[in-house]
Amino acid sequence: MASPRVRMRTRRPRMRVRRLSPLSVNRMVPNVLTLLALCAGMTAIRFAINGRFQEATIAIIAAGVFDGLDGRLARLLKATSSFGAELDSLADFVSFGVAPAAVLYLWTMAQLNSIGWAIVLFYAVCCALRLARFNTQLAAEPPPWRANFFSGAPAPAGAGLLMLPMFVSFEWGDWIPRSPYLNAVWISGVALLMVSNVPTVSLKRIRIPPHLVVPTLLGIGVATAFFTTAPWPTLTCVGAVYLASIPLTIRASYRIRRTDAGVRPPQPAEAVTPIPPPAALPTGDPAPPASEWRH
Repeated sequence: MASPRVRMRTRRPRMRVRRLSPLSVNRMVPNVLTLLALCAGMTAIRFAINGRFQEATIAIIAAGVFDGLDGRLARLLKATSSFGAELDSLADFVSFGVAPAAVLYLWTMAQLNSIGWAIVLFYAVCCALRLARFNTQLAAEPPPWRANFFSGAPAPAGAGLLMLPMFVSFEWGDWIPRSPYLNAVWISGVALLMVSNVPTVSLKRIRIPPHLVVPTLLGIGVATAFFTTAPWPTLTCVGAVYLASIPLTIRASYRIRRTDAGVRPPQPAEAVTPIPPPAALPTGDPAPPASEWRH
């Protein structure tokens, strides 16, 4: 007969060690690009502290390129996860919310002291609210007319618009674009555009016809050539084109909304209640006239 100590040992449940399966390198590539975008945003702040504002803007643009690639690679490689989505939102807030605000403050808004700091804080808060709203809308089903547009300016586009006065200043001088008062109005407008419900263009929903693929690739090549030779005028034109597209997207969304509202599902036919026939009369009684059947 086994001793009590032996019985207690036999009744003790065994601890199962759960081993994590190895993760392939391909599934890590999107998260690596997200971290590169985060590092680029933080590097932009370092450049701005040292007074190298052109390098700071280039670092934020590089963060935008990395941010545009990580999501698409995650979908292509089937490596989407909740961890990647949360990491992407945090990186976007740093790269397109904190970094542009810090760069603009050190570039010109520091002249307004506390007011300038409050304005760049307002932009950072609006960027955080915009990202939070975007994350909450991922699980919800948007209306059909809004599926082709963004609600407000996305975070990378907002950062690009915020730096538009810097692009102008680098090419044509900073005697007007570097005015802190004009930049205060500009920063506030961009911040409000980010948290608004104004429909803006979404490149993810654009479909290029087959006969326009080659001209589109040629246009991208020409734009890249202009960017490498004259980056600041090219970025200024890109920002102006984006601003000019906002009225067109508003008009297009209004048209799609009216079309969706006008197309209604066919209503079922109303059931017609037949008039019951007259009751059978006793034999020998004359039948009443037909005009009295309805009374």
